[in-house]
Amino acid sequence: MRSDIVKKGNERAPHRSLFRAMGYTDEELSRPLVGIVNAKNEIVPGHVHLQQIVEAVKAGIRMAGGTPVEFPAIAVCDGIAMGHEGMRYSLVTRELIADSIECMTTAHAFDALVMVPNCDKIVPGMLMAAGRLDLPTVFVSGGPMLPGNYNGKRLSLSNMFEAVGAVSAGKMTEEELCGMEHAACPSCGSCSGMFTANSMNCVTEVLGMALPGNGTIPAVYGERLALAKEAGMAVMNMLKKGITARKIMTQEAFENALRADMALGCSSNTVLHLPAIAHEVDVKIDLNMINKISEETPNLCRLAPAGSTFIVDLYEAGGVAAVLKELDKKKLINTKLMTVTGKTIGENIKSAVNKNPEILRPIENPYSPNGGIAILFGNLAPNGCVVKRSACAPELMNHSGPARVFNSEEDVFTAIQKGKINKGDVVVIRYEGPKGGPGMREMLAATAALAGRGLDKDVALITDGRFSGATRGASIGHVSPEAAVGGPIALVEEGDIIELDINNYKITLKVSDEELEKRRAAWKAPEPCKGKGYLARYASRVQSADTGAILAEVK
Repeated sequence: MRSDIVKKGNERAPHRSLFRAMGYTDEELSRPLVGIVNAKNEIVPGHVHLQQIVEAVKAGIRMAGGTPVEFPAIAVCDGIAMGHEGMRYSLVTRELIADSIECMTTAHAFDALVMVPNCDKIVPGMLMAAGRLDLPTVFVSGGPMLPGNYNGKRLSLSNMFEAVGAVSAGKMTEEELCGMEHAACPSCGSCSGMFTANSMNCVTEVLGMALPGNGTIPAVYGERLALAKEAGMAVMNMLKKGITARKIMTQEAFENALRADMALGCSSNTVLHLPAIAHEVDVKIDLNMINKISEETPNLCRLAPAGSTFIVDLYEAGGVAAVLKELDKKKLINTKLMTVTGKTIGENIKSAVNKNPEILRPIENPYSPNGGIAILFGNLAPNGCVVKRSACAPELMNHSGPARVFNSEEDVFTAIQKGKINKGDVVVIRYEGPKGGPGMREMLAATAALAGRGLDKDVALITDGRFSGATRGASIGHVSPEAAVGGPIALVEEGDIIELDINNYKITLKVSDEELEKRRAAWKAPEPCKGKGYLARYASRVQSADTGAILAEVK
């Protein structure tokens, strides 16, 4: 066992004495040591209950003959961090999480790992660590929140952000806003729509790194605790069989994940995280490949924010396994790939059934023949930008309008609240990229404010930052290269015409090459982020969004 290096032989007597200080017995030290990475805290609704999940994982590990050893991981709540300086500290935690797990696992020589995440950056950060360490590893998340209900209407966190805009536009009273506030988030768990957290949990299941059900079983269901026990037993089976993370996270597994992403209509943030995870296992995800997969893969789900249904509805319809079963009808996924169950995807989905064709469309009757995500290219984004096509209003799939240019999220939010954005405008928010932000903030406050004012079908937003998975409308993010490094988005001027052709994957700034060269000659690079804190260090190493915003390798 790998852990023998810290517990076997006379030379390890000092090490064993430290284990004994914590109450470990000879029997426990004779077994494999399984690290459990617990992201529980008291500031993230999706994580507040994770100790209960972890205790169930421990039970499963002990039942299967292992010794569980718990250690923590940090987690930021994107909703609470949204719309202020705190959002700069969300994406950047992904690397901190991966690095800290690497440190803890290697320092203490764990034999295997169980990852217990739930929300936005925590899942990809842990997946990056799993790929880097290449141990037997199972994921079991905390599960999704149930949707709220206000005056007979089901709702989620995204409705709350949109309600803020509705109040400012005089379309809702403050009393109604207060009533919604008390109803929108009725339980623990990751926010109830197909936002980034649930998207990544579903994708983890498709990758083969989590047991069937991980993406959709609600947080408050007893089935979630049973799944956690099974995860503990599964990791011991992986250890016995020699199944490690890199044997699961192959090129073909990432292609499966992208196809499921398209069918489910996942968050645009998956396009940021999957390349970063793939990088850790030496797999390359090219953005053009994403469009090819999108062209071949129909969109089968329209969960919130694209529609009015939620993750619990997908769970009741058969979950991710039923989605894969639909895709397999047309041989769109590789069912021969290994998973953490010790069985193939095909074996895992053999008994899956689509129980509700209204929630999960049969592949013969999709919402659209192409996928939920599109990567746009053009002179405004030579290296690409991303839009959640399935949540975009049909009116904006082809759109041309004047640029309204802002250099921060705060500036555009103020303009929206004051009614200064008009129908037909194309709002450009720049210097919010990975390096320029720094931290690549999400713009849910801005997009939701537009939706609350009834402009989500009339105004497009474009940014080198990100959009929340809860965003709907023509919200185009990850523009690469970003403004801070001189990307063309830095050269846009007020009133320039920007043209979108989403189904043909095009974005065009209607300005001549000659004029852009003149503007480039006059452009001045912003001062780099300075200081002793983490953001400055992050900004000095982070790469463009089209790479997954990975950190540059040390040479």
